Amino acid sequence: METITVSVKNAAYPVYIGRGLLARAGELFRLDRRVLIVTDDGVPAEYVKTAAAFCTAPTVVTLKAGEGSKTLASFAALQSSMLAARFDRGDAVLAIGGGMVGDLAGFAASAYMRGIDFYNIPTTLLSEVDSSVGGKTAVNLDGVKNAVGAFYQPKAVLIDPDTLRTLSPRLFAEGLAEVIKMALTFDRALFENLEAGGAENDIESVIARAVDIKRGVVEKDEREAGLRRVLNFGHTLGHGIESAAEGAFFHGECVAMGMLPMCAPAVRARLLPLLEKYGLPTRYAGDPDKVMAAVRHDKKSKGDGVTLIRVDEIGTFRECRAAFAELRNDLSVMMEEKR
Repeated sequence: METITVSVKNAAYPVYIGRGLLARAGELFRLDRRVLIVTDDGVPAEYVKTAAAFCTAPTVVTLKAGEGSKTLASFAALQSSMLAARFDRGDAVLAIGGGMVGDLAGFAASAYMRGIDFYNIPTTLLSEVDSSVGGKTAVNLDGVKNAVGAFYQPKAVLIDPDTLRTLSPRLFAEGLAEVIKMALTFDRALFENLEAGGAENDIESVIARAVDIKRGVVEKDEREAGLRRVLNFGHTLGHGIESAAEGAFFHGECVAMGMLPMCAPAVRARLLPLLEKYGLPTRYAGDPDKVMAAVRHDKKSKGDGVTLIRVDEIGTFRECRAAFAELRNDLSVMMEEKR
């Protein structure tokens, strides 16, 4: 087991990484109390059963898988479940699942009685390397991703790479898109490792390196006032595609496409075959005007442009402003359209 400690202004918590750790959840988390277990119907039932066995009084809420459950209605349902089970400030919320589950459960924990303990067991590669670390919790509202939420750090995170065995190749690749994002912006050696097959040969080490990169960023900028904005690399256009495509692509697939226009040609020449290797999409044939309409709702959007991250050399990044007209032109890199 490897333990990476995330230390921010008012909290410090461990991220445990190792095969077979799910069976040790009762040892690593304090579950001897009332615990709301939030999961979705795509998560294997045995994962929930294993964790629930450690809880003195578990209440399990199983949501429908997908972003459609990441709503204020689901948030309210979790609050009602805790209230009905007489949860108090000494009780806890445990997420078991992907990013949707973790974001929603964390937000529920942040608000119930002004905040109770939150634990996270991410079971997708995407959530293991990204959303489970850093304290961002949220729900979507009126078609806008993560429009309502809070920064709320977990008490601990447990990452068991064995849970990835039940993922489809597409879901595994979605998570790799976020690892590739971190490698492009912070770690040339990690990028080269992925090119050489590191994701197939030693995924545990790849996860640990990605988590450690994010730890370093979050510790310097917990609330996305500066450096943490780098983690939005690929997300500006990616979120626009995700909104315009209306569920046709997974989040990580949209990030993969969104990274390509933000890379210098030499970087793109190496990124393209790596994305294709894992079956990640590199072209979007939808309506560019719909993509740009969604981009205008981006939280980094202001006036006639948006702040974004570009990569000129692997392992480096720069932050810049781009006018919407410039960004619309960037879309031609990965859109099947005639200019």
